[in-house]
Formats: sequence, C-alpha cells, structure tokens
Amino acid sequence: MSSLIFSSTITTAIAALPKQQELDRISALPGQPPVTFSQFSGYVTVNEQPGRALFYWLTEATAFPEKKPLVLWFNGGPGCSSVAFGASEEIGPFRINKTGLSLYLNEYSWNREANLLFLESPAGVGFSYTNTRSDLNNSGDKRTAEDALVFLTRWMSRFPQYKHREFYIAGESYAGHFVPQLAEKIVEYNKALSQPILNLKGFIVGNAVFDYYYDEIGTIEYWWSHSMISDTRYRSVLKNCDFKVVESERPQPCKQAMYHATTELGNIDQYSIYTPTCLASHDNTMSPIRFKNTLLRRRLSEYDPCSANYAEKYYNRPEVQKAMHANVNGILRNWTVCSEVLGIGPGKIWTDSEFSMLPTYKKLFTAGLRIWVFSGDTDAVVPVTATRLSLSHLNLTIKTLWYPWNEDDQVGGWTEVYDQLTFATVRGAGHEKLVPIAMERIIWGFGDGSTIPVFETPIGKLGAVICWENRMPLLRTTMYAKS
Repeated sequence: MSSLIFSSTITTAIAALPKQQELDRISALPGQPPVTFSQFSGYVTVNEQPGRALFYWLTEATAFPEKKPLVLWFNGGPGCSSVAFGASEEIGPFRINKTGLSLYLNEYSWNREANLLFLESPAGVGFSYTNTRSDLNNSGDKRTAEDALVFLTRWMSRFPQYKHREFYIAGESYAGHFVPQLAEKIVEYNKALSQPILNLKGFIVGNAVFDYYYDEIGTIEYWWSHSMISDTRYRSVLKNCDFKVVESERPQPCKQAMYHATTELGNIDQYSIYTPTCLASHDNTMSPIRFKNTLLRRRLSEYDPCSANYAEKYYNRPEVQKAMHANVNGILRNWTVCSEVLGIGPGKIWTDSEFSMLPTYKKLFTAGLRIWVFSGDTDAVVPVTATRLSLSHLNLTIKTLWYPWNEDDQVGGWTEVYDQLTFATVRGAGHEKLVPIAMERIIWGFGDGSTIPVFETPIGKLGAVICWENRMPLLRTTMYAKS
C-alpha cells in the first residue's frame, strides 16, 4: 500500500511541473552512453522586443538530484560557449570522441554531486541568439549580467523544483567578470524579496580576470620568472608600458616591447606551458576565431584545436541540435565554439568591460557569500601571479596561513584561507590540461573545518577536475573599460 502511495505522489508531482520543462527534456543525445541522470535543454527568452533568447543545458545530479545544489556555469571569452567548453571539456558529464560522432563519460564530472546548469551567454554565443542583428551591438558586461538574472528568474518558473534550492555560480577566465557581476545583481534583487527564489550561497572562479592592470603586470612577471622571455624584453616592457593606460593610447615603444616579448614565447601551449601542443593544429580547419592581427593572437587562435574541432563537428550535426532543442528557428548556420562577432579586441563587439572587479568583490564580501578562487599554476594566460597580485590588493584578513595540500602523498597545490574567501592553486594544472583530483582528497562541501588535506569548497563532494579552460585573449592589452 505504501509503495502505491509513493508512486501516486511521484506521478502527481511530475504532472504538476510546467509542460515546457518536459518539452525541454533530452531523451538521449546521439552517440551518448547510457546514463542514470536527467537532462534538459532549450531556450529562455530574456527580451521579447529584439527576440533575445539564451540557450541552457541542465544535467542533473547522478543521484538524489532533489537533494543536491544547483550550479550555474559560465565560460569566458567573452564570447565562448559553455556547451563547448564547460560542458564538453571541463566539468560536464560527457566528452566528445575524436570523430565527433559519439560521447563518452567524464568520470570527474561535477554532476556527481551537483545539478549543473550550463548557460550560453550572452546572446550571440553558441546556440543563444537574437532575432535583431543590431541588438548584438549592445553586448557587454552590463547587459550580460542583466540578461542572466532575467534568465534565472524565468528558468525557475519552468523548473520550480529549484526555487529556494542551494545555488552557486561558477566559471573561469572572463567569467571572472560574469560570475561576480551576476552575484551582485542577485544580491540586490533579493533585497526586495521576503522569500527569494534564488538562494545564492556563493561562487567559484578559476584563473579569473580580476583587474586588467594587475593581471597584465602579473602575466609579464610570470613569463619572466618562468624563463619564457629574456631579461632584456622583461625590462623593456616594464620601462615602456603603463598598463593603466588603455592599449589604443599606449605609445609605440610599448607596443613594440610587447610584440618582441610575445615572439620570444615561441610555439608553446600558453594555456599549459609544460604540455605539448596539439599537432593536429597544423591540419586545423577552424577559422582563427578569437583574435586578429598580432602574432600573439594568431598563435592563440591555434590553442588546442583538437578538442574544439570535436565539439564543432558534434554540435553542428542536425540530429544533435534536434535532440537538444537547439537552433529551432534555423537562424544559426554554423555553430562555433567562440563567437566570430562578440569579444574584446579588433573587429569584435563588446561595449563595456569593467577595468577592475576588485570593488565588486569588496561589495560582495558584506553579503555573506562563500567565495572560492582557484588557479592552475602552469597557465601563462591568466597566471597565478596575476591572481595573487589582484588578491593582495583586496586587503584580505588571513584566517589560515599558506600551506600545501596533498594528493596521494604528493603536493597537489597550495592554499590560503581568508575571512572573506579561499584561494587555492593546483600544481601542474593549466586551463585545458586536466588534472584529476581524487574524490577522497578534495571535498567540495562545507566540510568539517579540517585544513589538511580537505578543501571546504561550496558545493558538495565533487571529485572534480581542477582545471580551467581559458578562452580569453592572452594579453589584457586588448581589454579596457570603454567610456
């Protein structure tokens, strides 16, 4: 009798859910291995007038999803796809085979302990779109945060079971802007509500853009300290460049010094400096979608084309798009891992970019959020030196002094805990080169306050891959706040 009552309760609960939720359900993706978790994907309109809609992909937790937190994931760029990178190369449940015809499971997926919501943001990225071409001309930090908040409130109406659920925001690279900016929006939005549906508990950023000035100084320091550039070029850059000045206004001696420094880097994977480059890049048919003109940008456009090619093959397949309820209006002719239109740099559209996120962090410190900052120490794009330099200007109060954390009796990285946030490095991790960390060694959860070797991170026990794929320009010389 009790089993009948339980069955009836489940049936009633399912029937009570919005119809659109069920329409967004993915029965199975082409070439997908069997899974026990549910998936949903589709569009949420964030502005009816221009017809602007954002694409999402929800992969629920593998067990007891109703008890697990919700994590919203952003990739950076700006202009790069969370489906391509976050879901398919980083923390999602699937990886794409080389043929682009099938998927295999990622044993370190975060959906082992959380419900993952990947958002293609802003419109013009991935499957997200606007029906009005000129609408893209207003893309920037401010509107990205506004649209993301609208998306969340409307998405919650479609998925009411996630209202009031423990909620976190995560991302890497230029999501160092998107994540705290959205957190700030949510904090302000919740102040006017007696029972907020967005139960924001904290956020996580990895190899994140913090402050253009400190990021650039930290990057030059990293190149020199890792013997990637000569003493001569290092001194020349420091002598001729004032990184507080936007790139377009820098004198020619600075531009020349930077050019010569970047040529000294050589043909290495600047996102993971100790790993080989992908030889398939020589046969790469992808267009250089990220940056133009400088030698540095040409090299960056070749970054790990192997995995990016797999994604472009897979997500351009009509049967995959049909299964994901993507490109339903046929407006997208060619799905790309990064937008050919949106971004910061020559020929790209991005109307506003905060020069520094440090004031936003200081504001969020008073909101009681848990904040985690990770940094892979073999990344020369947004290197650990840049992150540490930015953090040093937040006037943080140390709670637990710098110490190594261990993985299988080996140092896995270093961490320091502050009253306001936790910072951790991951030894040997870049952005794209995966460093699997055993589940029993790093506990993603509220933990018991232990310092060795347990991390107290915000979200459940995630046997995570601590790495951060970064799709932003290597030099923030191309990034600045526009007046």
